[in-house]
Amino acid sequence: MAKQKLKSRAEIAADSKWRLEDIFPSNQAWEEEFAALEKLIPEAERFKGHLADSPESLYACLKWTDDLGLRLEEVYSYARMRRDEDNREPLYQGMTDRAGALAVKVGSATSFVVPELLALEPKRFEELRRYGPLGIYEQAFEDMLRKREHVLSLAEEKLMAEIGELAEAPSTIFTMANNADLKFPEIRDAEGHEVELTKGNYLHFMESPDRRVRQEAFEGLYHTYQKQVNTWGATLNASIKADIFTAKARHYGSALEASLDDDKVPVTVYDALVETVHEFLPDMYRYVKLRKQALALDELHMYDIYVPIVPEFQMKIPYEKARTMVLTGLKPLGAEYLKALEAGFRNGWVDVYENEGKTSGAYSWGTYRSHPYVLLNHQDTLDSMFTIAHEMGHSLHTYFSNRSQPHIYAGYRIFVAEVASTLNEALVMEHLLSTTEDKKLLAYLVNHYLEQFRGTIFRQTMFAEFEKEAHALAEKGEALTADRFSEIYRGLNALYYGPDVVQDAEIAGEWARIPHFYNAFYVYKYATGFSAATALAKGILEEGQTAVERYLAFLASGSSDYPIELLRKAGVDMETPTPVREALRVFAGLVNRLEDLLNQSAG
Repeated sequence: MAKQKLKSRAEIAADSKWRLEDIFPSNQAWEEEFAALEKLIPEAERFKGHLADSPESLYACLKWTDDLGLRLEEVYSYARMRRDEDNREPLYQGMTDRAGALAVKVGSATSFVVPELLALEPKRFEELRRYGPLGIYEQAFEDMLRKREHVLSLAEEKLMAEIGELAEAPSTIFTMANNADLKFPEIRDAEGHEVELTKGNYLHFMESPDRRVRQEAFEGLYHTYQKQVNTWGATLNASIKADIFTAKARHYGSALEASLDDDKVPVTVYDALVETVHEFLPDMYRYVKLRKQALALDELHMYDIYVPIVPEFQMKIPYEKARTMVLTGLKPLGAEYLKALEAGFRNGWVDVYENEGKTSGAYSWGTYRSHPYVLLNHQDTLDSMFTIAHEMGHSLHTYFSNRSQPHIYAGYRIFVAEVASTLNEALVMEHLLSTTEDKKLLAYLVNHYLEQFRGTIFRQTMFAEFEKEAHALAEKGEALTADRFSEIYRGLNALYYGPDVVQDAEIAGEWARIPHFYNAFYVYKYATGFSAATALAKGILEEGQTAVERYLAFLASGSSDYPIELLRKAGVDMETPTPVREALRVFAGLVNRLEDLLNQSAG
């Protein structure tokens, strides 16, 4: 049998690639903008020490820094997305490194602004703020004053900006090793073909009805990571130490507190998420036990967790069909939303297929003056279809925010970002559940929806608990080795999956492959976002236009207010455990529904 190899970037059809030329028409144009920005940096000296001279000088400085940030965003995004097309390409590795270094220079040059403003006499600051054109910065001023105790002196802020590149080193090293250097073994697929295992096709193999394929993929992936486990441990340890250093330097009680304060989210919200999910672990155990029974297995292993419980129903969904399914499922969001979504599919937003060296997974990105972009690694599965809905949710959030907000507030915070993406998934799923008559397909979809809950609320909360425990140990001065990380992870995996799952030795090392751990205390937002999205989707389906208008206003709000306030205006209060609890009640109901469907099928 011929081996199935990944295509090179050049072999991917042009209409399946994103159009980065909409940011810069050529690499030469990028080089010219890079050089122009380098020349702009010294202009910071004419503002330094003069912000209080007049409201006009303050406004001129803020407008200059905002313009510089907007243009830097374009330079960095273009270089990084080019690199993501093929991480082995030295030209784009170099451009990304240069853009990162330029970002540090810009950060260092503009680092005087906040300390200088906070050093002003409160009366003088208030006088300056009354100047009409400065009204656009009112929310930014409020946020600045709120964080006064965490802003350092002028010299210290400059130093913090300059060490930013060092603090990013663990993440950069992990990304390059994980995407460019790691080679996985070949395995035999269900038809007996020799196929190269990749991070992109791993989940596809884990959903295979052939248990041998699942086990080979599982062991092939984790044994590959295990070969460098001490390196992964040292890299993650360095990242955690950088988080702790930054938190201490800025006078926070912990790295967790420091991370959450950016969104003005109390630590109690994080802790309440973990506690509420723990309340519903018995329902998770029920689901796991049902999976074991449905698959007729004496032992349920970790490589049996992703395979659909209804394996005889196969769904092959090519990209074009997946796109149509997403558009149909999102009709409740109205004509304005659908028009923007269709334009995105047509106009070079999406990079569809996996190729050699391409960054794994999926994301949405973009710049203020261009359109959003989506990186996919489409695999013709139901999961890939939902990934399209998810990432286009992010992109439409970006589109509406960029259209409605000035640049300073267009970039929404991650806490609310996951609401837009998971709401899309919820609406598409609800459409499929309400229109499907085939009992096998219905059982398959309920199983898939349960997997979204498992993967987004339970799994991400487990990750969040891992991050909290690892950081807490480091803050106490305890050593974090690869073995220690594995010990923590093994214990949490056993807690979250319960007694009916065999704790395969390989799963203890799963922490080594999770890129989100290099962006500390990020993953809990998937769980809170999923919960908020469940509530908002319910409102849209039940209330109709009124709820849609509230939701579109939310999408257009960017970061013009704090995340919890924006969600409260949209109709969800995340400072209570109610949204998480209500979402998990839906999960419990879905377990009951799947049990009934499987019993009907057996009968």
